[in-house]
Amino acid sequence: MALITDRERIDEALELLWVLNEDQQPDIDHFRKNSDDADTEALIETLLHEDLATIQSEEIRLTEKGHKAARGLIRRQRLAERLFTDVFEMPDDTVVNDACKMEHILSEELTESVCTFLGHPPTCPHDKPIPRGECCKKFKVEVTPVVTRLSEFEVGATGKITFIVPSDPYRISKLNSLGIAAGSVIKLVQKTPSFVFQIDETTVALDPEIAKEIYIRKIIP
Repeated sequence: MALITDRERIDEALELLWVLNEDQQPDIDHFRKNSDDADTEALIETLLHEDLATIQSEEIRLTEKGHKAARGLIRRQRLAERLFTDVFEMPDDTVVNDACKMEHILSEELTESVCTFLGHPPTCPHDKPIPRGECCKKFKVEVTPVVTRLSEFEVGATGKITFIVPSDPYRISKLNSLGIAAGSVIKLVQKTPSFVFQIDETTVALDPEIAKEIYIRKIIP
């Protein structure tokens, strides 16, 4: 059986293995069923030959080398999705297709810049985790992030909530009941002792700890 040399086909396989692992479905049958490749068996052989994956007890898993490669691909794809959604406000079907193209061409340096520009988002628009990068660990901002925590937002400014990462999952429903959700437009009125902001005609106050969990993109008048 001839091995595959098309890097994009191999990259797609690595991403699929990463997602199957996230979903706790690493068995080889799931890989075969979910792969869109024209020759899945040749693809599997290539992954094994290049030491990107191993098969044990009917489970196909990434090796250390494969995990590193897949992690980079997933990070680039999900950051691209966040960029296209939050900054360019592109429709979802276009976002997914274009992000798949970007993941193959973004350099490591540009990926870190995009992540910093977006404010180191923890999840993609589909709530899947974005693998962290060196820029996330250093917490050094070399460019002004387009998306920041509400706790770091400026008083008097207006912005759109892009995502919320609650420490307590039950908090989401409570925030939603107050009209605080992704896409909501707010104006920050004060920061101390509580964070007070306006949504439409409603004034809402939140504790500082909750404000740290809300990410917002400034709207330029």
